Amino acid sequence: MNRFKFLLFALLLPSAAFTQNTPDTAIQWMTWTEAVARNREQPKKIFVDVYTEWCGWCKKMDQTTFVDPEVVAFLNQHYYAVKFDAESKTAFTYDNHEFTFMPSGSRGIHAFAYALLGRRQSYPSYVYMNHDESRIAISPGYKDAVTMLQELQFIAGNHYEKMSLEEYVKQQQP
Repeated sequence: MNRFKFLLFALLLPSAAFTQNTPDTAIQWMTWTEAVARNREQPKKIFVDVYTEWCGWCKKMDQTTFVDPEVVAFLNQHYYAVKFDAESKTAFTYDNHEFTFMPSGSRGIHAFAYALLGRRQSYPSYVYMNHDESRIAISPGYKDAVTMLQELQFIAGNHYEKMSLEEYVKQQQP
């Protein structure tokens, strides 16, 4: 009888092996410093999710789009993914420049977020960077998984060099 209860218990509870975030089931987020170091070892495009703790759409992205298996797999394969809090108080140096938090108004902004977003403070925003760490594009706003995947593929495939995202999406439709 105890064995039956154990089996029933084991079947009813989700296994830790299935609920853990692994490289196949979760985006491998890293800091900007980690992404730059990895990029210098093995060049790849960089995807930066610029968010804030108070942003509802940012949280919705984390709960929906950024857990979609296709989005996760594509991001992990083709990009170094960086999650950056636009209101972070943590200073760091990049390219001989120190980036710090800049108090302003009721919240303030980190100088790195300010530089990444081209002075547009809109959250969430996604910044696509080339392997040489130059900005390719800024994409603001919530995106469902299908839209995000199209955008990721558009940038990863260098299609932005030849056409607009809208043209690319039209070409992908049957």
